[in-house]
Amino acid sequence: MKSLVKTELGFGNLEIQDREEPQAGPGEVKIKVNYAGVCGSDIHTYEGHYKVAVPVTLGHEFSGEVVDVGEGVTEFSAGDRVTSETTFYICGECEYCQSGDYNLCNHRKGLGTQQDGGFAKYLVARKDSVHHIPDGVDDKSAAMTEPLACTHHAVAKTEINQGDVVVVIGPGPIGLFTAQVAKSRGATVLITGLTNDKVRLDKAEELGIDYAVDTQKQDIKKLVNDLTNGYGAHVVFECSGAAPAAKQGLDLLRKKGQYGQVGIFANSEVSFDLEKIIQKEIRVVGSRSQKPEDWEPSLELMNNGSVDAKSMVTHEYPITQWNEAYDAIKSGEAIKVLLTPINE
Repeated sequence: MKSLVKTELGFGNLEIQDREEPQAGPGEVKIKVNYAGVCGSDIHTYEGHYKVAVPVTLGHEFSGEVVDVGEGVTEFSAGDRVTSETTFYICGECEYCQSGDYNLCNHRKGLGTQQDGGFAKYLVARKDSVHHIPDGVDDKSAAMTEPLACTHHAVAKTEINQGDVVVVIGPGPIGLFTAQVAKSRGATVLITGLTNDKVRLDKAEELGIDYAVDTQKQDIKKLVNDLTNGYGAHVVFECSGAAPAAKQGLDLLRKKGQYGQVGIFANSEVSFDLEKIIQKEIRVVGSRSQKPEDWEPSLELMNNGSVDAKSMVTHEYPITQWNEAYDAIKSGEAIKVLLTPINE
């Protein structure tokens, strides 16, 4: 079968290859891929900034249908519409596994990074990671359950009350999902970007986010202060991975506010204003990926209409057109890109 494979580390080295069709082993589910989303980490992998176990088929955001199950699998059968967590292997013994925090297991192996993923016609997932897709969730939306689960994970690490003012910095797919999840908790949500983010800020307005702010044209701090009687935002989620944005986020927070770091920085060593954290008693939390308990709530957010994932899809390409997909993302033209398999 045709697969989009990262063959070596470094920039590029992403090729269409003929790979052997996988078979479901004990406790595994074989899935025919319908759609697979391109994640920011796929871009980082292509550019050589993110290490994976090469050679490996990329793609960890996907939806599809079950075509076969391995020994011991009774929860799924052929024809079921499904999506899957990225976790393919965990040790099952460490304290993180015991508490369900699989994303923190030191021995974890993920689909699309250490195990062949969704940029192909078929993949195999472990049954404990697979989820049925609700009837109210279409296949394109379901392919984005993983990034939505990541944002659900981030929001769940904070306390948001009805009427709280929440600022989301960065209007990419993760920021747009974070904003929608925060709004589902009853918050007044502001999402910020730059002038060249116009397409994404317009999409935020279309999605019903309360304020979509171009910070190069509008004073975000004044707006936040006007909305909060000068106190500042209750929660800030930094989703861009830009050091200046982190500094801005701390400045926008009220005393006893909450700061969530969701975006990944290009350079892990960034200047951070610890003085503001001390003086304003800010609570800082990090959020890594997602874990099992984030998946069913994320599927339900799409099922009940609280999150509109499908309208974030701006481009679709077959896996053979990776270069076009990459260019659309890097140019800022695309919001969310889905790839489709080659059915040969």
